[in-house]
Amino acid sequence: MDFPVNLEVQSLHFTHGDNVTMKLRVAVITLLVMPLLFGQAQASTDNALEIVRTTSDKVIERLTAQKADLDKHPDHLYGLIDELVLPHFDFPIMSRWVLGKQWNATPVEQQEEFIEQFKTLLVRTYAKALLEYSGQEIVYLSPESNPNSNLVIIKTEVAGNGSAHNIPINYRMHTSGGQWKVIDIAIDGVSLVGTYRGEFGSEIRKNGVDSLIRKLTERNSNLVSSNSRVQ
Repeated sequence: MDFPVNLEVQSLHFTHGDNVTMKLRVAVITLLVMPLLFGQAQASTDNALEIVRTTSDKVIERLTAQKADLDKHPDHLYGLIDELVLPHFDFPIMSRWVLGKQWNATPVEQQEEFIEQFKTLLVRTYAKALLEYSGQEIVYLSPESNPNSNLVIIKTEVAGNGSAHNIPINYRMHTSGGQWKVIDIAIDGVSLVGTYRGEFGSEIRKNGVDSLIRKLTERNSNLVSSNSRVQ
């Protein structure tokens, strides 16, 4: 059984010092990739697709087994995500792309702090999505790859709640040291990295990286409180 959920992508928009949450309502699979070490420099596209399927099953199994505990303590989802999901995202690469040209102009200490807060934002958002798991089925399509590149796009479609059409969810992945890692997710054609890049870039231009990191920290604290209240 495959496992999509409704996800509110927490896109930050800063106006006159205020945080305004822009919500994209979509259906998305709680995948995400289980790493495999291969003898060769690059893993096959077929293996990448199978990894997505296998890890989806593992997440479902854990959610089912721990349902009573998670209903009572939603914050325990963070540990599940840390174990099954986070190790398989390339957050340094995602952070570089999100900050764009600003990355090289940002001190190393701030780069590290941004990576941590950006990672926390995705964890909190992902946890909120998992709380809404309702078991829609996923259709796996043919992956897209280039033999001259270490990139692959794992294509899926999921049924949105109350929607007559499937919603495409594409995972852009690359290999690094023989491991497949996610570097972007496109939901119904909207790139996660691209969305945050636009929002964060606007804040940096207005108020600088320090302000962005501070507001991300505040946003993450609010998401913790929100998730803890959901029963």
